[in-house]
Amino acid sequence: MDKATRTITGAEAVIKSLLEEGVDTVFGYPGGAIMPVYDAIYDYQNQINHILSRHEQGLIHAAQGYARVTGKAGVCFATSGPGATNLITGLTDAMMDSTPLVCITGQVASPLLGTDAFQEADVIGLTMPVTKWNYQVTNASEIPEAIAKAFHIASSGRPGPVVLDIAKDAQFQEIDFQYEKCTKVRSYVPSHNVEPESVEEAAKLINSAKKPYVLFGQGVILSGAEQELKEFVEKTGIPAAWTLLGLSALPTDHPLNVGMLGMHGNYGPNVKTNECDLLIAVGMRFDDRVTGDLSNYAKQAKVIHIEIDPAEINKIVPADVALLGDAKKVLTKLTAKVEANSHEEWLAEFRACDKVEFEKVIEKDLYPTKEKLTMGEAIRMAAEATNNDAVLVTDVGQQQMMASRYFKFSQSRSCVTSGGLGTMGFGIPAAMGAKIGQPDRHVVCIVGDGGFQMTMQELGCIAQYNIGVKIIILNNNFLGMVRQWQQLFFDRRYSFTELQNPNFVKLSEAFGIPAKRVAERDNLQGAIEEMIAHEGPYLLEVMVEKEDNVFPMVPTGASVSNILLEP
Repeated sequence: MDKATRTITGAEAVIKSLLEEGVDTVFGYPGGAIMPVYDAIYDYQNQINHILSRHEQGLIHAAQGYARVTGKAGVCFATSGPGATNLITGLTDAMMDSTPLVCITGQVASPLLGTDAFQEADVIGLTMPVTKWNYQVTNASEIPEAIAKAFHIASSGRPGPVVLDIAKDAQFQEIDFQYEKCTKVRSYVPSHNVEPESVEEAAKLINSAKKPYVLFGQGVILSGAEQELKEFVEKTGIPAAWTLLGLSALPTDHPLNVGMLGMHGNYGPNVKTNECDLLIAVGMRFDDRVTGDLSNYAKQAKVIHIEIDPAEINKIVPADVALLGDAKKVLTKLTAKVEANSHEEWLAEFRACDKVEFEKVIEKDLYPTKEKLTMGEAIRMAAEATNNDAVLVTDVGQQQMMASRYFKFSQSRSCVTSGGLGTMGFGIPAAMGAKIGQPDRHVVCIVGDGGFQMTMQELGCIAQYNIGVKIIILNNNFLGMVRQWQQLFFDRRYSFTELQNPNFVKLSEAFGIPAKRVAERDNLQGAIEEMIAHEGPYLLEVMVEKEDNVFPMVPTGASVSNILLEP
């Protein structure tokens, strides 16, 4: 590295530090306390692509979408006070879903700290519970080292969001700029070397199991272990099911891919959890939406847990063998130790469940005979129109579960959704970031009419930068997931879940984005094909049945064995 120094402002040091980290895109919204940084980036527009969102929540979700499809840390700028506090939802979402972000906020000048100055907020105190690391910079000399440390912490080990809060006077100060990437932080151990004895113990359990079962999550994707997972299941012949965030790590059509776990997951993957004799959890944390009633979860099975974060080991489900380490490295060592095998009779049990689910649920969702359009058929047609090779971005709710069940995937990092936090409004801005991160791939955003209206102002950003996302609003004029619960568990007392919606087509056209509304089955296929073929952004509103529900469903507090296939 060139160690030559040059005197520059702290604001310019921010930009040059980002360039040193290979940053090519920043999502931001200017304001008074970060104005020096915006003045500095003016001279670097040919090196950094800055995307001006319409709201700070939008910009941080966009940074999440970018990070999820590229594997790089998403970067965003916001000003002090309300600008910074508007990031909190995105930070919490990123923290729960292990998404690497570097968020840089402006702050009032250091002499004003603690005086309740205009647009001052305690950003460090506010963000501490929802960041992997945060730090307040009050002197320009700290900027290069702080940014280097931020990228290292955000992207290593179990990824997560970091916040750097930079006082305005530090942005004006001048320093002799010199940058050195961070590779180590004292007392921070992002990964561990897996113990050979544990690998041997795990291999013995796998080799002797009659009904072993792999559950894989986003940890596989974050560690780049997709090929290692594939080699492991193919050598052992073990059926594998995915969590919501593990979606796309194993191709949908892989013969050992048995489907989705969880509250609205597939029938077989849920009920077989309580019939297997060995659970092998890879890069997943046993979320309550996956386990259901813990007192009746896989009590008959031994448990092997492969996990990079020691805090997750034994937190929810006790492990008989814990393999603490990076999934890619652990799977490589484990595959070398296990015996080649097949479990055809055990796999056939999953396929028998698939037939039951198809007859009771899937056929009605994807190939309905009733008059009203279903969410499932719209999603199926969208996947087929993109040759099952698009990046799927969803909002949160019924459409999220339907899309996760019925979209198909052939490559990894192809599903972007809000998992742990379940953030409505995530979809539209995350799709912007995903398309910017993967400009050569189709990006299809599936949203409900409720979630869409939470961040629909980002249509302005999509139009300004001609971000070619394809948006499908599945409109049932309800907050659909809440309404489903009210129907099933609250005697159809639809308390404040019905929506009076605007004309979404006119709204989209007002931003300069072509749009169409479909309410008849005969028009749906052609409309989807027209949307996909269109160069640039497009919005398609599909009017679906108002009381279309998502099944299967594990009721809250129930065992995964008690999954419902119908009301």
